[in-house]
Amino acid sequence: MVNANLTADRPTFVTHLECSLTGERYEADQLHGLSKAGRPLLVRYDLPAIKAFLPKAMLEARETDLWRWRELLPVRRTSDIVSLGEIETPLIPLTRSGGPNVLVKDEGRLPTGSFKARGLVMAVAMAKALGVTRIAMPTNGNAGAALAAYATRCGIETIVFCPDDTPEINVREIALQGARVYRVNGLIDDCGAIVGRGAAEGLWFDFSTLREPYRIEGKKTMGLELAAQFGWKLPQAIFYPTGGGTGLIGMWKAFDELEKLGWIGSERPRMYAVQASGCAPIVRAFDDGVEHAERWEDAATVAAGIRVPKAVGDFLILRAVRESGGKAMAVGDPAILQAVDDAAKKDGLLLCPEGGATLAAYREALRLGWIDEDESAVLFNCATGLKYPMPAADAKVDRHAEIDLAAL
Repeated sequence: MVNANLTADRPTFVTHLECSLTGERYEADQLHGLSKAGRPLLVRYDLPAIKAFLPKAMLEARETDLWRWRELLPVRRTSDIVSLGEIETPLIPLTRSGGPNVLVKDEGRLPTGSFKARGLVMAVAMAKALGVTRIAMPTNGNAGAALAAYATRCGIETIVFCPDDTPEINVREIALQGARVYRVNGLIDDCGAIVGRGAAEGLWFDFSTLREPYRIEGKKTMGLELAAQFGWKLPQAIFYPTGGGTGLIGMWKAFDELEKLGWIGSERPRMYAVQASGCAPIVRAFDDGVEHAERWEDAATVAAGIRVPKAVGDFLILRAVRESGGKAMAVGDPAILQAVDDAAKKDGLLLCPEGGATLAAYREALRLGWIDEDESAVLFNCATGLKYPMPAADAKVDRHAEIDLAAL
């Protein structure tokens, strides 16, 4: 069965792009990387026209997938969509390991098993529309897998560079899904430097986080979905695992657009940017009261997806956190692993380490009085826990032996 949203006419309302730092305007429908100021470009829409065209009831009548939001997305032609079935992800109560008002938005249900599918489906669709034929990207794992899948699906050649200690399953899935993948003796920003040099030499288009404008637009659908799932209100707190921060930036943008459409009010969740204590440049910048984060040296954490020593969108992350009344928080690896174990054994939900970090941060915020258990909180599990190493399960039963069932 063909999804009606993928075959429908696609009136789009993109007006232009603008520099997130200076506000300088850039033409839409042209290939762009960073702005002249070296900062991310943001896609802007004719929101009054969308408001006149799209009644909320029309949106609510559509199938609940990512493409239901097409008027608020940049892809102009249906033929440029590259889809693997991007569903609306569910909200799962985490009552025993979290609390009575804790919900996990389980992004592991998306194609390639992570929320990277949201950003990369949009970025690849726009690359296709704009004539890109070769892409390179640095990755800690899941972004590279999503890029490989979508780019292969539409015939774009892809080269991916990942740190040498990237989980083996990620390296294998990237390769299996059609990309050339290289291990680098370094961290993700070392991989990014290789990609940047190749892009400067014209070898490929640079798909590093926030270095093209459209991954934000895919990631903002997390915020759009949350608003719809909460009945056009928003939760009181969001705990988001933060490396490059695209999703946090995207959600903040989504909330602004929804308010201008008249679909939500001015209330906002407190945004908690969650990092690992072994790599916490955003937390340090937040605590120091500055707008840009210095590179974190010797970054190390079990949560590889948030091991990003320096983010090009640091100031956008920090602005969203501060404007929301939230905080940037760091949690240690022992607390992360304990949270993963608790969610699995008490609530039956297998979190990835980055998702575990949000549960650990929620618990710490509760302990410090930054949040009350009566407040609604959404934690983002950004990938299926099946992609990550698990502790051994050594108990066994010899099928040939006499079994004392009472002893089991």
